Amino acid sequence: MLFDSSLRKELGRSFGATLVVLVTIVMTMMLIRTLGQASAGRVNPSEVMLVMGFTVLGHLPTILTLSLFVAITATLTRMYAASEMVVWFACGRGLLSFLPPLLRFAWPVLLGIGVLALVVWPWTNQQVRELRDRYQARGDIDRVAPGQFMESSGGRRVFFIDRNAASGAGEQGGSNIFIATQEKGKETVTSAQRGRLETVQGERFLMLNQGQRLETTLATGETRLSEFREYGTRVDAKTLERTGQSVPRTQSTLALLREPTARNQSELSWRIGLVLAAFNCVVIALAGTRVNPRVGRSAGLVFSLFAFAAYYNLLNVGQTWIASGKVSLPALLALLHGGILAAALGWLWLRHEGLPLRGRWRARREDAGAAPSHGAAP
Repeated sequence: MLFDSSLRKELGRSFGATLVVLVTIVMTMMLIRTLGQASAGRVNPSEVMLVMGFTVLGHLPTILTLSLFVAITATLTRMYAASEMVVWFACGRGLLSFLPPLLRFAWPVLLGIGVLALVVWPWTNQQVRELRDRYQARGDIDRVAPGQFMESSGGRRVFFIDRNAASGAGEQGGSNIFIATQEKGKETVTSAQRGRLETVQGERFLMLNQGQRLETTLATGETRLSEFREYGTRVDAKTLERTGQSVPRTQSTLALLREPTARNQSELSWRIGLVLAAFNCVVIALAGTRVNPRVGRSAGLVFSLFAFAAYYNLLNVGQTWIASGKVSLPALLALLHGGILAAALGWLWLRHEGLPLRGRWRARREDAGAAPSHGAAP
C-alpha cells in the first residue's frame, strides 16, 4: 500500500542517517575515554582500537533504540508540519493505524536489539575485561617503558630505564636502571648501570651490574648504603594470571537465569529492559509526537531525547533496587515497562479518539452559534 511504503521508506532514511550520526558520536567519545585509560596504564596502547570496538559494540542496543526513537519522532514531526497527517486523517486513517506500519518497520531493529542485549553485550564485556586483565597481569619488567617511570602491578615498585640506553627489540636487558621498592617496613632505592633478565628454576630474576642500594627503615629512619658489582632480585612472573571472580556483566544470559541471585537478576533486568524499552519507545514516539507552530519542529527532537534519558535513568534505578533487594525482577518488569506501555497506549488511544471528538464538539458550537435564539422574532 502507498501508506505503508511511503512511511517505511521515510523511516528508513531517517533511521539510517540518525544511526550514522550517533555511532560517530559514540565512537569519538569511546576513543577519548579509551585513550585516557591507556595513558593511565589500564589499557594496552596497542589495543586501544580493539577495546573501543568492543565497547561500541556493547552499546549498540542503546544506540539502536535512540536511533529508532529519533527516526520515528522526526518522521512524524515532518508529516505533521507538512500537513501530510491531516491528509491521512481525512482519508480515514486514525492515529492508531500508524502503529502497525511502525512495528513492521521496527521489528528487525527490535530483534537486533534483543540479540545484542542478551548475547553480544556479555560477550563484549568479557572480551574487554580479558584484555584489561591480561594487560594488568603483566610482569613488572614487561611494564617498563624506556624513559618513563612505571609502577609495578602490586604498587610496591617503581621502575625506570634510560630511553637512550634501552636495549633493542628482543633483548632482555637495559642500562641506567632505577628501582624504588617499599615493603616490610623498609624503603629501598636501587640503581645500576646495566641489567638483564635471567630465568632460574622457572622464576625470573633481574640481574643488576655496577650499582648501589640504599635501604631505609621507615620506623627508625636507619639508613644503610651498599655497593655491588652484581645483584639479583626476583620479579613477578605472573604475566597471564586471571582473576577467577566473575561479574554479572560478563556472564551469559543463561548463566544468570541458572543462578537467580540479586546481582544476577539486576543485570538480567538491564538486558531485558533494553528490549522492552525499545518496543515502548516506538509507542511513546507515536503517542507523543505532535507539532506546535509556536515551538517549532525541534520540540519533537527535544521531547524524544528527554523521554529517552528519563526512561534509561529509570532502568538504572530499577537495576539498583533489584541488586539491593527492594523489588523483584518480575515486579520491576511489570511495574516499570508494563506501566509505561499501558500509559503510552492510553495516551495513544486518547489522541486517536480525541481528534474526531474535538471536531464534533467544534461543529456543535458553530451550529449552536448560528442557530437563532428562542426569544428572537421570526
